Amino acid sequence: MTDQAVDTDSVRESAHPAPEDRFLGRTRELKELRADIERAGLDTLSGRKAPRARVLLIAGRPGSGRTALAEELVRQVADRYPDGVLRARLSEPDGTPVPVERTARELLAALELPAPPGAAEDDLTAALRAGLAGRRVLLLLDDAAGAEQVDALLPDTPDCLAVAVSGGPLTGIADVRPCTLGGLDTKSALELLTRHTGSVRITVDPRAAEGLVEVCQGQPAALTLAGGWLAARPKAAVSDLAKRMRTYAEECEDGTGTTPLSRVFRLVYDELPGPAARTLRLLSLAPAGLIDPHTASALTGSEVGGARAVLDDLAALGLLRAVDSPLPEYEVPGCLHPMLRSLADSQDRPAELQLARARMLERTVRLLQSCRAITETDSPQAREKLAGMPRPLRFPSPRAAADWLRVRRPALLAAARLAVADGELDTLARRLLSQLVRAMVAHFGTQAAAADLYGIHGLVLDVAGRRGLPREQAAALLNLGDLDAQTGRTRAALARYRAALDAGREARDPYATGRAMESVGGAHQELGDYDRAADWFGRALAQRLARGERAEAARLYGRIGTTHTYAGRYGEALRNWRAAVAGHRKNGDVAAHARALSELARVQEYAGRPQESLRTCQEAVEWARRAEDARLQAALQLRLADTLERLGDPAAARLHRAAAERMLGEGPGEADSAESEDSDLEHGVSACEIRSAGTED
Repeated sequence: MTDQAVDTDSVRESAHPAPEDRFLGRTRELKELRADIERAGLDTLSGRKAPRARVLLIAGRPGSGRTALAEELVRQVADRYPDGVLRARLSEPDGTPVPVERTARELLAALELPAPPGAAEDDLTAALRAGLAGRRVLLLLDDAAGAEQVDALLPDTPDCLAVAVSGGPLTGIADVRPCTLGGLDTKSALELLTRHTGSVRITVDPRAAEGLVEVCQGQPAALTLAGGWLAARPKAAVSDLAKRMRTYAEECEDGTGTTPLSRVFRLVYDELPGPAARTLRLLSLAPAGLIDPHTASALTGSEVGGARAVLDDLAALGLLRAVDSPLPEYEVPGCLHPMLRSLADSQDRPAELQLARARMLERTVRLLQSCRAITETDSPQAREKLAGMPRPLRFPSPRAAADWLRVRRPALLAAARLAVADGELDTLARRLLSQLVRAMVAHFGTQAAAADLYGIHGLVLDVAGRRGLPREQAAALLNLGDLDAQTGRTRAALARYRAALDAGREARDPYATGRAMESVGGAHQELGDYDRAADWFGRALAQRLARGERAEAARLYGRIGTTHTYAGRYGEALRNWRAAVAGHRKNGDVAAHARALSELARVQEYAGRPQESLRTCQEAVEWARRAEDARLQAALQLRLADTLERLGDPAAARLHRAAAERMLGEGPGEADSAESEDSDLEHGVSACEIRSAGTED
């Protein structure tokens, strides 16, 4: 663990080559790509202005150095794009295409632009294009699975440049010429080997070194593994490795020795110690291909310190890549992932792989529990639980926990998606989703984490539907409905709330049922259907009264009163607000009593009863004073001032306005803010809590 601050942009950029690694070779390809930026496109040749960003395509097989070439090109031309570089990986480590919606959301976040939770793919890509309009941005889209992924993300401005990396041509995108990669030139390949082995073994036997380059076909990934193997064996001759590489294809009876990369990988893998080989295989299960010592430790059932040492050894061999991160973190090179997964499936029993997944999820759950518990230092129970956790699972401070959560966020979200997709670990998946929600809310807040929470609640809904858990279905639907409502998708929210009501009734959960009825009423109110809103609030009120929940009943009287006020039915509004006032008074809730009186005074004023409104408002001021609510007192003083002006007493009105300004201590600006707050009371909207998926802690 570390207490070091974390850059939020490091999550998506962590896989970049370290700046001190000098790029080798590809001089011709770089020259062609840079020339292609300046090349006139088909639109220009036809006399039309280019409508979209120019797309450069770097095509090559995994392990050909295609991403490294793209990064070098970006480094060389980045100064032409003053608004920065945006990066996105369009495929998962196992080759699954990343949804365009997720990529667009990440790019909007990098631009610090809003991305409403639950927004449709078209809306997000449109927002991305709008955000890029007028900017000069360089967009690097790595590991594209198809043209549709790239096309959806292209800026509608010729001042931007998109560099796409793919395994083949992107048919469907106009005016794109692929730069297809082969092997490195011999000089660059020998220099790459020299970085691992030192210059002596290369210079004493240059023919053998050139033979090794030839058998590796100049592929950077194969040469990296060969160099790592030689570096680990200082006494081994380069010629021995070249000879073994030539004969290895014949020795591999399972057909895996068909490419230089697969041959050198099997040679390196076969000479690993048993524990290291098993660790390497199991790393193919790591979410998003990102591994930290805890992930490796959980997958293998070993101690964290030992797992860290194994990861360092594998990284030295080129089998893992160290990630530029404040935390110790590694990633499986994409070109090796299919081979590792194939080895795991063939050499480990399915039950062993499932047990490894379960251990990894359980460790993640416990880390999330610790991450959240460190924020609850005022709770004796939380402190006791935290003290009972093993030391490697504890965080030294809330800041360290927040940094860990921010850096590991992509892996944690990927773990949640994989756990739900697995279908056989639903109990662990539910616990993981619950703890992930709680940790994000504790450290980032509901609003800042809303986009991630929307996806998590969707996963909760999937598991609950699959397992027939109506109570959790209701909770997930309510949470999704709340997020839809907050982003203006009121009709979508209404559909969620109605489904939550059905699920709550099926589960016989009074909380979910009452909450859903009230939310349905709120959605109808937002849509301007005040009759239905009042009806649904009335149903929720009847349930609260039947259960003896007096505080909630008093609040609902206020919501019904607000709805009738909007509809202009002031008589009904006054009756309900009086019931709310009486309820809060009986409950001893002084602040709520003062606010209800404030709203009653407002409705009396609307109903043309200024003298009654004045007396009620004066009573509300007294109760606000007892509640020690200075802002409410100031807002009520402003309302008194308005009422007195209407009654023809401007001198008294000025006194009340001055009293409001003194109360706030900031003058007219703060008084206006208090008046705005007072106006907000008219809506009568009660914030409802975001419930997590499960009850396990």
